[in-house]
Amino acid sequence: MINIKENERLSMMNHSCAHLLAQAIKHLYPHAMFWVGPVIEEGFYYDMDLGDDVIKEEDLERIEKEMKKIAKDGKRIVRHELSKDEALEMFKNDPYKIDLISRMDEDNTVISCYTQGDFTDLCRGPHVDTVKELKYFKLLKISGAYFKGDSKNKMLQRVYGVCFETEEDLNKYLTELEEAKMRDHRKLGKELELFMSDDLVGRGLPMFLPKGYIVWQELENYIKDKEKKLGYEHVMTPCVGNVELYKTSGHWDHYKENMFPAMEVDGESFVLRPMNCPHHMMIYANKLHSYKELPIRIGEIAHDFRYEASGAIKGIERGRHFCQNDAHLFVTPEQIKSEFKNVVDLIFDVYKDFNITDYRCVLSLRDPMDKEKYHPDDAMWDKAENELREVLNDLGIEYTEEIGEAAFYGPKLDVNVKPAVGNEYTLSTCQLDFCLPAKFDLKYVDSDGSKKTPVVLHRAILGSLDRFMAYIIEETKGNLPLWLAPTQVTIIPVNNEYHLEYSNEVKDLLDKNNIRVELDDREEKLSYRMRETQTKKTPITIIIGDKEKENKAISYRLFGTQETTTLTQDEFINFIKDRINSKK
Repeated sequence: MINIKENERLSMMNHSCAHLLAQAIKHLYPHAMFWVGPVIEEGFYYDMDLGDDVIKEEDLERIEKEMKKIAKDGKRIVRHELSKDEALEMFKNDPYKIDLISRMDEDNTVISCYTQGDFTDLCRGPHVDTVKELKYFKLLKISGAYFKGDSKNKMLQRVYGVCFETEEDLNKYLTELEEAKMRDHRKLGKELELFMSDDLVGRGLPMFLPKGYIVWQELENYIKDKEKKLGYEHVMTPCVGNVELYKTSGHWDHYKENMFPAMEVDGESFVLRPMNCPHHMMIYANKLHSYKELPIRIGEIAHDFRYEASGAIKGIERGRHFCQNDAHLFVTPEQIKSEFKNVVDLIFDVYKDFNITDYRCVLSLRDPMDKEKYHPDDAMWDKAENELREVLNDLGIEYTEEIGEAAFYGPKLDVNVKPAVGNEYTLSTCQLDFCLPAKFDLKYVDSDGSKKTPVVLHRAILGSLDRFMAYIIEETKGNLPLWLAPTQVTIIPVNNEYHLEYSNEVKDLLDKNNIRVELDDREEKLSYRMRETQTKKTPITIIIGDKEKENKAISYRLFGTQETTTLTQDEFINFIKDRINSKK
């Protein structure tokens, strides 16, 4: 889906359309006052105070009609520059604009406003020349938004919209929007009974239901099995840590705003952990290691907590609690390249299993000018960034470089995916760290008997299991592959009186072979039960009738097909096991 904010022409049109929306609102609600109306990636919005009036979904059509009437009139959009005093006078009856103007630097800010017919709005611009250019737009939804984003302030009404140059582009976008709604993991998660959330538990704290937890466990087992074959050793560490631990690692100085507040217990301060590297550093430090033991690969499916802004919370894609597929590799300098290559190979091996093809690799570097965010050691940063760049070049990996995206302790390779819904985000990462091993005074005994500091690779292949699960749900529209599906087979007897006994026999057979199976023996029509297996996106549906009972056979349909295949019991077991094991 197009990013409107990155397209100069569309950005200007959407900015102008926000003003068109505000003008229409002012016509329909003369007492309306406006806060801000920016362009966003998906179009635009405007925050407004309508007093006691409330805009409902059914009102959007009436507002659109007024917008089209104004656009057809074709008034020019004219820019004016004002002094601060003039601006304060012009908007003296609007407390929201007064707040904006009052915070502007009188000496260095050019204050401008734009007028179109009977409407003037404070704005930097730029805008299209005339409202007549704004023909193809759509108001999309309504929500609430606190003034200045502060829950202590008044709740304003926010109207979202989008504008395009042609009707064809608008219709295409709206079709993509509907497709995105159908794929949204939050919608599918509810329909398929995978997970839930409740404000009484807490925002950003999703709970996995039985079917969702099956998917979660399958992902956990999948990645742990791969890691074990590569020499990883798995550990379990606490979800909390002493504040002193994070002061030692540097997270308290560089990451505190993303952590939950400290808890005071028995004279000590504890915090919910936002990541696991400090715990794994302490596991390594538990005993002295020889160079012969390295690389040491410590893995964990770890529960972490980060205080995400409420507006950033999105189902299980981004929550305040999540489980990382985390690992830390303790290596000698000579092992950096080979271990980094192994991590990259593992990432792309996993992507092959899940048919993930739309991704890009990013070398995330520090911003040398940002002295607050990053550990202050220029020599360390130069060494780490050059090492990582050299490894990527030697491996022939195509990548782009992005300044200011590194972890506070070191550069990293991020693998960003473009999901079916929403914007690009990082799924997998591998970070090179010379900083934390020194902070924790980690050592190994080298071949000459001297003690040296190891280098650490921080890596996450699935990222967090939660986000990876959200990604797969949206990519497949909830039609999960057989090996991952919470219910792999549904058995439907045509008639309970005649076919239930054999249906139970087939169910027992599948249970013994560790196939996740459900028996639908409700007194409902066969067609209704068949439709429901499609709604639930069950990969395989078995239909048991006279022929199957008589021949001790199994007839099945794959999800989304009308073709029925009949096999012997042994043939079906071999078929389904092969399909599960191959992860087709």
